[in-house]
Amino acid sequence: MALFLFLTPFGAFAMLSLLAPIQIGLLVAAALALAVVAWDLFQGRSLKIMMASSAILFGALGAYDMLLSQGGSSTMAIRLMVDAGVLTIALTSIALRVPFTVQYARERVAPEVHGQPAFMRINYILTWAWTAAFVLMLAADILMVYAPSLPLWVSAALAFAARNAAIYFTNWYPQYRNGDLLPSAETDAATG
Repeated sequence: MALFLFLTPFGAFAMLSLLAPIQIGLLVAAALALAVVAWDLFQGRSLKIMMASSAILFGALGAYDMLLSQGGSSTMAIRLMVDAGVLTIALTSIALRVPFTVQYARERVAPEVHGQPAFMRINYILTWAWTAAFVLMLAADILMVYAPSLPLWVSAALAFAARNAAIYFTNWYPQYRNGDLLPSAETDAATG
């Protein structure tokens, strides 16, 4: 469940960007991301790459729009920057060899599992699945730029489908590969 908390600021931003000035959506999303970071730290959990980076992304875009462009950025331009930013965060986590899903997964499995190659492989696959979803969300927003006559629901439906597919896959895949992640004590008992 904690993995899906990273969606909260993005959901708030998406909703508020339709209902209020874009700066409000950006600043509320930044505040939500910071609140989740603070809650995780208060609960003794680790700082998550995705959530901390999202707070920085939303805060930086909000500051940019308010201070440098005096609120002149278009909603679509900001949405594209948010989508490109989250895609960059996911790709950077892979490039740094710390897929962002691993931080959430470590809180859900036994410590003996953390060092297993299968654990990391599963998290790379999950992070790549989310990366694909982020690419599709970015493509949906780009589609709206180049085909503005399309109804808004087309972009929303594509983004919704991409997000829900990533959520479904994130729930399904670890269970499907669960046999690969036996703690060493269980492995010893099974083989011995």
